[in-house]
Amino acid sequence: MLYRITVYLLGMFINFFGVALVIHATLGAGFWTSFFIGLSDLAGLTVGFWYGLFQFLVIFLNGSLMKQKPEYGAVLPIILESFILDFWLEIVFSSVQLTAAPLMVKVAILIAGMVAIGLGVAIYILPQFPRAPFDQLFLVISARFNLSLQMGQTSVAIVMATLALMIGGPVGVGTIALVFLLGPIIQFWYERAYPMYYMLYPTQAPHEEYL
Repeated sequence: MLYRITVYLLGMFINFFGVALVIHATLGAGFWTSFFIGLSDLAGLTVGFWYGLFQFLVIFLNGSLMKQKPEYGAVLPIILESFILDFWLEIVFSSVQLTAAPLMVKVAILIAGMVAIGLGVAIYILPQFPRAPFDQLFLVISARFNLSLQMGQTSVAIVMATLALMIGGPVGVGTIALVFLLGPIIQFWYERAYPMYYMLYPTQAPHEEYL
């Protein structure tokens, strides 16, 4: 259990380190993060607070769409992710300002951030603890409306990016890049992390569920 928890937390920290890099590249944050940054600028409080609040609400949305009881087991991941996100944004990167940095530097940071996000997600889903409600939302919408996973993800991405743009969130080329490239990056890391995880964790590996 300690091994699984360690891998889970490591993945979360790497994931949100990548999120912080993408935000500070100032070329446009992810579609969810752009919305929460917009809310933070508009109404105050931290990005992590809004991230946690909306994740909590999505628990009930997912349950309603699937006509099932809300998955309360996702509350702990929500709390962890909210604190980890604020750890990177409000403490580690609080004094970082790259607005005046050369374009090539921003692009390099954006790419590094996307790579880190993909690696982090690939790692933290391996222990098979409850996934964040946002991750489940794509699956729920796809199942509820008989859409492909790609179409479900794209639909949510378009809606959230539009809402972020309406409230002044940092929507840009980075947002578009994440919509189209994050899935393949996660796939790349997952296919490599999966055998390593179960090599170090000698138990019967479950059926592989690539994203």
